[in-house]
Amino acid sequence: MSKDSRRNFLPGLLAPMALLGAEGKKLPDFTWNAGEAKVEKESFGTHNKYFEGSTDQLKLLVAGSVVLNPGATPHPPHKHEEEEIMLITEGTGIIGVKGKDKKVGPGTMMYCAANQLHDIRNTGKTPLTFYYYKWKA
Repeated sequence: MSKDSRRNFLPGLLAPMALLGAEGKKLPDFTWNAGEAKVEKESFGTHNKYFEGSTDQLKLLVAGSVVLNPGATPHPPHKHEEEEIMLITEGTGIIGVKGKDKKVGPGTMMYCAANQLHDIRNTGKTPLTFYYYKWKA
């Protein structure tokens, strides 16, 4: 990877990175372009996994994006040990946090603490794209 390509980043977001580390393995310092993510086609849309691993300060750091088909949800309301941030970049939908729904669109951010019920649903007629960041200290 060239020195110039390591300096690229997606403005307005944490640098999207496509390096997948084994859980517990420390992530190296790096910068990757969005097209280098691990892509998984799902029934609800497309899931792009940028990276997963530990850091100097976190046991686990995970980042990815989802392009959610109209009318779809990646899963029912759920909770997990990691804290999570979601950033909507395209489309419209609903994010539920602790049983309370809120209409969302481009520029909306969600924060959800660990072990709190949350979900996202595309209620629009076009794909909804969101980026997610989860971490465990």
